[in-house]
Amino acid sequence: MSRRLLLLVALASAACGCDGAPGRPAADSAVVAPDEVVDFAVLYANNCAGCHGANGRGGAAVALADPVYLAVADDATIRRVTAAGVPGTAMPAFAQSEGGLLTEQQIDAIVSGMRTGWARPSELRDADVPPYAAPAAGDPARGAEVYARYCAACHGAAGRGGQRASSIVDGAYLALVSDQGLRTTVIVGRPDMGAPDWRGNVPGKPLSSEDVGDVVAWLAAQRPRLSRPDSGSQQASDSFVVGELR
Repeated sequence: MSRRLLLLVALASAACGCDGAPGRPAADSAVVAPDEVVDFAVLYANNCAGCHGANGRGGAAVALADPVYLAVADDATIRRVTAAGVPGTAMPAFAQSEGGLLTEQQIDAIVSGMRTGWARPSELRDADVPPYAAPAAGDPARGAEVYARYCAACHGAAGRGGQRASSIVDGAYLALVSDQGLRTTVIVGRPDMGAPDWRGNVPGKPLSSEDVGDVVAWLAAQRPRLSRPDSGSQQASDSFVVGELR
């Protein structure tokens, strides 16, 4: 074989071997644009886990993998809160239409992934679960009685904290949580923190929907009221409640 032919064979072999050269991207390693990611695990980890915990098990915010939460909140509710957030609270808006980073398809993927992977409707089939939204305004005076009967054993007299749980009338806490957030927590509980759902405070005597509304009204009445200036004076003549659900 001539030297020229040997050289051509060597060059051809080298060219064929480039596919396995160090640093060459694999065929399936194409970069996916951030707004094209629709994998639930990736979307949840990057957008939700920081507050709601790994795998939805709870953290700074309520556990989303809780079957009670998923029985109370329907898909439309979860989608609305994810997309638009909750004004006045720590829950931000994630939809691009609301100033966030996620597309409509990505928000749908989060809602569907939660429902498919975490909901267990059979566990609550026979339970009388209070509705997500309050059917009527609560009574703060009656709420004080409900609190004393169902909550004071853990959270202490007047909600200022006890041996088993911390204060739930702390101004900083109440300023960052909406009335709906309070209602959801009373119904769902915080099992990751040892707090029972609406059935577990007094054995055999679950909270009714009216009880929940009343104790939320009592808690909301403890929320700090801040002055704000108006057009007529430097000092406010009225006040507003921080963290109120719109």
